[in-house]
Amino acid sequence: MSHPALAQLRALRYFATLPELDAGLRDWLLLEDSMTKRFEQQGKQVTVTLVREGFVGQEEVTEELSLLPAEPHYWLREILLCADGVPWLAGRTVVPESTLSGPELRLQQLGDTPLGRYLFTSSTLSRDFIEIGHDAALWGRRSRLRLSGKPLLLTELFLPASPLY
Repeated sequence: MSHPALAQLRALRYFATLPELDAGLRDWLLLEDSMTKRFEQQGKQVTVTLVREGFVGQEEVTEELSLLPAEPHYWLREILLCADGVPWLAGRTVVPESTLSGPELRLQQLGDTPLGRYLFTSSTLSRDFIEIGHDAALWGRRSRLRLSGKPLLLTELFLPASPLY
């Protein structure tokens, strides 16, 4: 199963340098905290629609390979983050198999739990960067995060109903 928003997410083109953004857009795109938490602050019930989850080979993560260690397998999770049932964000998480050890094994068992609820409770979370992307009228971003120093890549596309717009 796939979703058109995930094809749009993969079509994002990233800026080499931070583009000129109005303050509101900048606030959303460069948020260092949990997007789940930000959505909940809008007074909405946040839920996850799981689109795809499982191990994949390198051929499924070609866009992310330059930003992660080269490994034979990656854990791929694609979701829609919904607010009161309306999709606000499409998310794609790519986790190298070597990241999945110790407490980070939990990344394979999130199910319909938002990734942010897991990541932002970890005292070992750090972020290497946020890159801003754009496709047609939609904005997105990707971040390489680390749990206990182990990398994962999170890409987020803000859908038209999102309060970012």
